[in-house]
Amino acid sequence: MVYYSDKITSMAGELQSKINHLLHVWPAGTVAALPWLEKHGVYQQLAYEYERTGWLRRVGPGAYVRLNDNVDWTGALFALQTHLKLPIHVAAKTALELKGFGHFVPVGKGSVVYLFGPKNVRPPPWYLRHPWGRQIQYFVPKLFGGVDSLGLTSHSFPNFEVQTSTPERAMMEALYLTPKEQGVEEAFHLMEGLTGLRPDLVFSLLRNCRSVKVKRLFLALAKRCNHSWLTSLHTSKLDLGKGKRVVTPGGKLDKEFQITLPPLGETGEDRG
Repeated sequence: MVYYSDKITSMAGELQSKINHLLHVWPAGTVAALPWLEKHGVYQQLAYEYERTGWLRRVGPGAYVRLNDNVDWTGALFALQTHLKLPIHVAAKTALELKGFGHFVPVGKGSVVYLFGPKNVRPPPWYLRHPWGRQIQYFVPKLFGGVDSLGLTSHSFPNFEVQTSTPERAMMEALYLTPKEQGVEEAFHLMEGLTGLRPDLVFSLLRNCRSVKVKRLFLALAKRCNHSWLTSLHTSKLDLGKGKRVVTPGGKLDKEFQITLPPLGETGEDRG
């Protein structure tokens, strides 16, 4: 009986040691997905035990948070990118918001988070369904063809990082969603704030962009904003397609980029 008691005590000590190690290496504010837990010796059955004893809280199949930790969509996305190795990134207006260009982006509870990813990749259902306080919308645009990583960077939070679009790429992603997800006027205001874009990266993205609408709209709005970096682009080397594109029915045709827009950022003389 003494031996059996010692064995139980030893097992309890081992469980305590494992959870202590786990909590030490687990970044605060993040979800832990099962593949990562298993790397640290916590397999499914043990995760259930830690959940039962109050150390962990399950947010979906194979996905856990520490019991009293405050985890939002960013800490869950960290698990998707880092633990599940899913090439999903923060995109469009949400990426601009993270980089400080969100003056015209609705934020707070209920506002939309835009995520992009490649074909045949989807976030697990638990990520899309869990109440993170923000509505998650996921798109598979195939916008940049075979150079999916072009224009991606990382954004740091206090305890972790997530992959996100640079402002150059994020603006093009936002225009991909125009006018369905935001109007041309909002897109124009977003473009107004992008005074420091890098011409080399802008050109590389435009050259690899598959959407004629996005390329023309990007250039036309940049021209309306009179951004200095636009003068460094060799637009004649870009494939802008043929024929006219109508983004705003009844709007004015931008003759240079052959796209119809509302009278944004124009003087009275321009409108005449």
